[in-house]
Amino acid sequence: PAMAEVRLLPFLPAILLLLAAAVVGYFPEERWSPESPLQAPPVLLALIVRNAAHSLPTVLGCIERLHYPRHRIGLWVATDHNIDNTTAILREWLVNVQDQYHSVEWRPQEEPRSYPDEEGPKHWSNARYEHVMKLRQAALNSAREMWADYILFVDADNLLTNPNILQLLIAENKTVVAPMLESRAAYSNFWCGMTSQGYYKRTPAYIPIRKLDRRGCFAVPMVHSTFLIDLQKEASQDLAFYPPHPDYTWAFDDIIVFAFSCKQAEVQMFVCNKEVYGFLPVPLRAHSNLRDEAESFLHVELEVMVRNPPVQPSWYVSVPPKIPDKMGLDEVFLINLKRRKDRRDRMLKTLYKQQIACKIMKAVDGKAMNTSQLDAMGIKMLPGYKDPYHGRPLTKGELGCFLSHYNIWKEIVERKLEHSLVFEDDLRFEIFFKRRLMNLMHEVKEEKLDWDLIYIGRKRMQVDHPEKAVPHVRNLVEADYSYWTLGYVISLQGAQKLLAADPLSKMLPVDEFLPVMYNKHPEEKYMEHFESRTLKAFSAEPMLVYPTHYTGDDGYISDTETSVVWNNDTQKTDWDRAKSQKMREQQALRNEAKNSDVIQSSLDNTARDEL
Repeated sequence: PAMAEVRLLPFLPAILLLLAAAVVGYFPEERWSPESPLQAPPVLLALIVRNAAHSLPTVLGCIERLHYPRHRIGLWVATDHNIDNTTAILREWLVNVQDQYHSVEWRPQEEPRSYPDEEGPKHWSNARYEHVMKLRQAALNSAREMWADYILFVDADNLLTNPNILQLLIAENKTVVAPMLESRAAYSNFWCGMTSQGYYKRTPAYIPIRKLDRRGCFAVPMVHSTFLIDLQKEASQDLAFYPPHPDYTWAFDDIIVFAFSCKQAEVQMFVCNKEVYGFLPVPLRAHSNLRDEAESFLHVELEVMVRNPPVQPSWYVSVPPKIPDKMGLDEVFLINLKRRKDRRDRMLKTLYKQQIACKIMKAVDGKAMNTSQLDAMGIKMLPGYKDPYHGRPLTKGELGCFLSHYNIWKEIVERKLEHSLVFEDDLRFEIFFKRRLMNLMHEVKEEKLDWDLIYIGRKRMQVDHPEKAVPHVRNLVEADYSYWTLGYVISLQGAQKLLAADPLSKMLPVDEFLPVMYNKHPEEKYMEHFESRTLKAFSAEPMLVYPTHYTGDDGYISDTETSVVWNNDTQKTDWDRAKSQKMREQQALRNEAKNSDVIQSSLDNTARDEL
């Protein structure tokens, strides 16, 4: 025994090490790291595209920016009946991105280019409805065959600007769920009511959801355009787009057929408005053409930029450069304060999007001017001037605004510019802006109208009776008392008249000065200081530009209204125009005061603003 102990002693460290290893081996949880997270559920993203060359670059860019692993997304893309280069754009994109995604199923069809029973590219005939139903069903079948957990349908003009949209919809744990998409009107991608025949029904529930007065995830009878189906749910097996359910007797429409399928399968549809998920255009009428559709989508992009960064196009498709022009005018001026870079950048991008060339006019910063500078320029306030409805004097912001416009009038005269357009930098554009303005100016020229100034953006202040419509010119009225100088077209003769009035020696806000000059200001004592008041002023009706923000809106900032008195830096003039009695009257224009007899253009009936 003693000899055995002696022999074992040299091997004792090795024996202890083996015993320690054996002990560790029995308790692996002490030496292994935690389990790795689950992979993202596989999703099939389905795109059914027709005549969408105008929207595809930005729509595809939004898809690329989804914060979701691309190798867990399959792409299912079908296109047919195109008269534009939709097929080429999709092919270029798929060739470039196919290696990044789990799978790609590509279903192009070059011919025919139209349906035999359709009246135009925006007309939904029965043959078109049936074909789209079959395509949606084919995509749904592909998702089931590849064992995808979800399928996301996205219309080819829907901008999914929220990159987390997939995770957010999946987290709702609903069989069918849609993100509420924003538009320029009350329209969105859901219904809150449906008649017994399957048609849209107005309900009190819709507007509070659409306007975000109520937030959440709401049970609704219809979602469309962009929506997610959870294929893990047992009831999803009974959902179908085609053929319609045997008991189906409603309208032959793909979204109504699917809503009926959900109803029969006892699957509740939901729409979520907890966040801003994206944007979509208001549908156009059946008589519209592809130009109308392209400009309608362009307007969606412009609206996104009012409160959000611009939507960037795909990295993987070729986008032709824009060719800006001045719309047949001699100059387009953009007034911008140097310290308002955000406004300048947004306006330059929106103008470029619309292919409008402009010259930036550095605005005069009234807040940076002192009394000695004003004296040197011979600036004096109109004797006895106070804001007609608020009793406040001229502000330094209003002083700078006036001088900015005044400098443009001087340049117009110096350069002998016959017709110029003036923009301020805090505006948004109406749909079809460029075409509407060019059509208007063409008709003004054809009619040989004698004019000096045409408002394209203003706040009408006279609310007692309608303004006089201009005969033979669509969308034009004789301007009555108005606020704001958001945008206007001015002639050389008009600029000369404004300068000849010597306004610096009797200054008042520019949007008060203009009505004085066309003899429509409510304060006679102000007009008495200007002997010649022969400015011929008109206004587009309806307006072609609007403010980006109204008083009280999130993000509202005024460089003119919230300022200091023109000759007293210590006296603040913050005031709330929304509380003004005159503003309340203007916001509630009586029916008898509305400009209902103005001749309308065909573009006024192109978009369907109703739900």
